[in-house]
Amino acid sequence: MKFKILSILLIIFIYQSNFGQYTDVINSNRPGESMSAYSVGKQIVQFETGINYISTKHALLNYETKGTTFDLVGRYGFFLEELEFIGGLSVQSDKYTDNFDMNNVIDEQRTGIKSVAIGLKYLIYDPFKNYKEEINIYSWKANHKFKWHQLIPAVSLYAGTNFKFNKFISKSEKISVLSPKVLLVTQNIFSSGYVFVTNIFYDKITNDHKTIGYVITLTKGFNDKWTGFLENKFVSGDFYADSIVTTGAAYLINKNIQLDVSISKNFKNTPDIIYGGVGVSWRSDSNYKEVKIGVSKDGKKRNRQNSKDDKKAKSKKRVDGID
Repeated sequence: MKFKILSILLIIFIYQSNFGQYTDVINSNRPGESMSAYSVGKQIVQFETGINYISTKHALLNYETKGTTFDLVGRYGFFLEELEFIGGLSVQSDKYTDNFDMNNVIDEQRTGIKSVAIGLKYLIYDPFKNYKEEINIYSWKANHKFKWHQLIPAVSLYAGTNFKFNKFISKSEKISVLSPKVLLVTQNIFSSGYVFVTNIFYDKITNDHKTIGYVITLTKGFNDKWTGFLENKFVSGDFYADSIVTTGAAYLINKNIQLDVSISKNFKNTPDIIYGGVGVSWRSDSNYKEVKIGVSKDGKKRNRQNSKDDKKAKSKKRVDGID
């Protein structure tokens, strides 16, 4: 995979907990395409949105698309700490030019809903649940060295469906509007702020053009504000196959707001794809009451308080813990 535009660091703060999903700072999946194993927490409402510039060129079919997309994802934890509802909307506005038939050139301005997605994610295994690690108060090095327990991933399952809209589907791709998708999600927390996330997906299950693939993300937390990541998405199917690399940066403004920037590029010219943009994630945690102790993606333990006033007063506390 190569980059034709500058590479920008990207940050995704994905946070976990020992006995629940809530963390004292926002847990966002943006701006990459991988999904974390952990939910936002019971009664937490979260929105993740972004604007992207996208450009595609197909060397054989001789078409070109340039425009922008607006993405919005809503997440809500309900019923159980481990359960999360996820709903997404993508709107695209572009200029589509098709020069395949020079006697019938298509030059079209398109604007509309590209896709809608809904689904549920459930954490089926948390390696930190009921796990207590002894802290060496005399040695920072001992607390941050590699531990075999880090090789055990958190595991989640996602099941949902995408609703595709024909305006942005190739005329040669005959798929139905309803497009079910399942996902297996794993997540490992390693020493020194590294986190490794894997998504294995099976998409368009009921359609002729089924696809399978994966998204793998390696994230490095530099401090309480900044984290960088590198991601690879691979898609394989009879109609379309591709491999895309993404990198970028995000910045934590406060415990409930995160900004991000990213850029993505594939390796081939059938089609040649490049896209990048900026985004913001926001959550409301005012309804969260339970006491939890969690671990952030940068490997630091975060204390959650039982009352709203205590959370505000102590939200800045950071205690080195499991990593």
